[in-house]
Amino acid sequence: MRVLAQDVPKHLDREITVSGWVHRTRELGQVNFVLLRDRSGMIQVVFGEKIDYTPETVLTVRGMVKANDKAPGGAEIHPLSVTVESRADINLPVQVNQDPDKYPLEALFDHRFISLRMPKLRAIFQLQSSLLKYLSEFMHAEGFFEMKTSKLVGSGAEGGTGLFSVEYFENKVFLAQSPQLYKQGMVATGLERVFEISHAYRAEKHDTPRHINEYVSFDVEMAFIESEVDLMNFERNLLDHVFTQVGLHNRAELELWGATVPAPGAMISAPVVGHDAAKDLITQITGKKVFEINPEGERTLCEWALEKHGVDLVFINDWPRKKRPFYTHPSADGTKTLSFDLIFRGLEITSGGRRIHDYAMLLESLPKFGMTLEGLGAYPTIFQYGCPPHGGFAIGIERLTQKILGLANVKEASPFPRDRKRVAP
Repeated sequence: MRVLAQDVPKHLDREITVSGWVHRTRELGQVNFVLLRDRSGMIQVVFGEKIDYTPETVLTVRGMVKANDKAPGGAEIHPLSVTVESRADINLPVQVNQDPDKYPLEALFDHRFISLRMPKLRAIFQLQSSLLKYLSEFMHAEGFFEMKTSKLVGSGAEGGTGLFSVEYFENKVFLAQSPQLYKQGMVATGLERVFEISHAYRAEKHDTPRHINEYVSFDVEMAFIESEVDLMNFERNLLDHVFTQVGLHNRAELELWGATVPAPGAMISAPVVGHDAAKDLITQITGKKVFEINPEGERTLCEWALEKHGVDLVFINDWPRKKRPFYTHPSADGTKTLSFDLIFRGLEITSGGRRIHDYAMLLESLPKFGMTLEGLGAYPTIFQYGCPPHGGFAIGIERLTQKILGLANVKEASPFPRDRKRVAP
C-alpha cells in the first residue's frame, strides 16, 4: 500500500510503500539514514548497509513501519526493497536541503525548477493553491459565476498605457491589463455577479519588491450596489473567510515562515479612512507633511490600524477622480469617486469601486480623461442598451500571498516571475 510521508505513523508494524526524493542522508557506519521527502513532508528510512543515494534521487521504498520518537512524526521505515526511479546528478545548482535564505533571489529564480523543491519555497505555492480554493469556494457560495475572458485585447482597460503589444496575424493587439471591461459586460448580460482568477499584464518599468509584470488577479464584479461601501463590506466577509481557513488548514506553511493571519472576525474591525483624512493621519503620526500616500504612508496607516483597531488592514476610500480610471463613478460633487483601496500590512492588495453605468455619464467622463467614444470599441454598448448599477474590485494573488507569509519581494510569490529583465525559466 502506497502512503504519503505524513500518514506513515498511522501504519505502525505494517508493510507499506512510499515514494519521494532523497532530501538528506546520514551515514553512521553500520546504521545509515535517508530522509525521504514527498509533497506531504519527510519520512526517515533506516538502512543496515552502505547507501549511495545522491540528494534529490527519486526512490520508491517498500518496508515495515517502526516507532521511533526521534524520527519525523515518531516513525521510520525499515526497507524490504528499494527502487531507484531516477538518480540525480551530484552537482546540484542549489542545495535543496539548505535554507533558501542562503542564496540570493536571482540564483533561486535562475534555477527555479530545482529551488522550488526546497520545502520552505514550495510551501509558498501550497499556501497560494489554498488561497485560490478559499476565494473560489466563497464566491460560488455567494452565487457568483466564474468566467475566463480573453487576454488578447484591442485596447487597454485604463486608457491604453502600460500595455504589452502582440502581433496577431495582420493586426497588433495587447495583453490584457485586467478583465475590467469584460466583467462589466458579463454583469450586464444578466449574470449580475461574476468573478475571474487569471493572469494580467502590466508593461510598467518598475523594479521594486512591490511590482511584477505578470501576475494573477482575482477579479470581482457585482450588480445592484449603491456605493463602494457595499464592496468593502463584501470584501470584509470574503477575506475573513480566507484568513479563517488559512488559520485552520495551513498551519504548516505559516509555521515554516513564522507567519500569522488576522484572527477570525478581525476583518470586521478594519477601519475605513477617506483619502484626504488618510494623508492628514499620516502627517499627524510621522510629523511630516504628506502630499501623496506613498509606501511609507501605507505602512504607517497599517501600524496605526493594528494599534487602534487590532488588525493591520485599512480601507482608504473617497479617492480623487483624477487618480482613478475613467469608468469610476464620481461622487455627488464630482471631485471624488466611489472607490477604495485595501492596504494590508503596508501594501495595497485591492483596488475597486462603483463603476459608471449610465451611458450619458460615460460620454461626459471621456473628455476629462483624454479619451474618445471611438477609442473604446464595443465597450460603450454595455451601457447604451441598459446596464445595472454595479462595481467590483481586484486582489493581486501574489501580493496577498506575500503579505500573509511576510515575503520580502512579491516575485517570491510567483513560481516563475516576470519582470523587466526576466523571461525565463
